[in-house]
Amino acid sequence: MDRLTGVEEFLDGPLDDRAALVANLRDLRRINRLTGGARLSVRAIRELLPRGGTVIDVGTGGADIPVRLLADAWRRGVPLEVTATDSRDEVLEAAHAARPGLAAVPGLRLERGDGAGLPQSDAAFDVAHASMVVHHLDEANAIAFLRELRRVSRLAIVINDLERSRLMWLGAWLVTHTIATARYTRHDGPLSVRRAWTRDETEWLLRRAGLEPVRTFVGVAGHRYAIVAR
Repeated sequence: MDRLTGVEEFLDGPLDDRAALVANLRDLRRINRLTGGARLSVRAIRELLPRGGTVIDVGTGGADIPVRLLADAWRRGVPLEVTATDSRDEVLEAAHAARPGLAAVPGLRLERGDGAGLPQSDAAFDVAHASMVVHHLDEANAIAFLRELRRVSRLAIVINDLERSRLMWLGAWLVTHTIATARYTRHDGPLSVRRAWTRDETEWLLRRAGLEPVRTFVGVAGHRYAIVAR
């Protein structure tokens, strides 16, 4: 299946339907949990930071993965701080609406920040993480984004995204039309698979950005991967 270009997901456009956006973030949290997508990032960060540290999550959406990272660190008894950023105020506001009490999660900071040019200084965090972001980007912007993650991280970056194939498209359609409630999710889910970079393509993008993939975690169904690159 060739990668689909020249199309946009609802989340790439104007986010003027607040209720649909809030419902979408709740859907994504549920899908990340039930399909194991969030677990891949937890495994990668746990391996990189066995004694804790600092993480920036870029393009955080509903911040469900940062919350999972912090819960895992708490269970392990290690200190962890996560700065969760998104480039759009509408998304950050919807994240608070989708998960009341998000601002009170220990160790979590939500900030506005664009992956095209983050305000943080070089090597400000141990690890930079992004989930379900790279498939939104064309080649040039994806490489620039990965370089920006490399700039703000000391140890490594983690990229979590979808695998592209006809089978994965079918799985995404079935999941979004059975689990999801939001029109954004039902529209964007299968389209995200069509726009996704395969694991091999993402490794190529990482190398173009001056990074070397060193470890990959793959979902049980092969639908999702998290690549650690240094």
